[in-house]
Amino acid sequence: MRLTVTESGHALPNRMFLKMLKWSTGAEPVDVLRTLHYRTDFWGRPYSTLLQDVMRGPSEWSPGERELFAAFTARVGDCEF
Repeated sequence: MRLTVTESGHALPNRMFLKMLKWSTGAEPVDVLRTLHYRTDFWGRPYSTLLQDVMRGPSEWSPGERELFAAFTARVGDCEF
């Protein structure tokens, strides 16, 4: 499901970042970046902090193993990440 508000509802600094990213790469930013930069106080920062803790925090699995699990899960879910 795609939230249409993430296409155009960004605050000015985030909108500028996404435009700069599009200009520098020559491609539209992927949906996950649009979502993370939509409401950074509500979604972006808390999610990024949680993701960092999960992927790099203490665990019996190495960061490489966790990345492999994430890649496998994305592939099974037909996600580009």
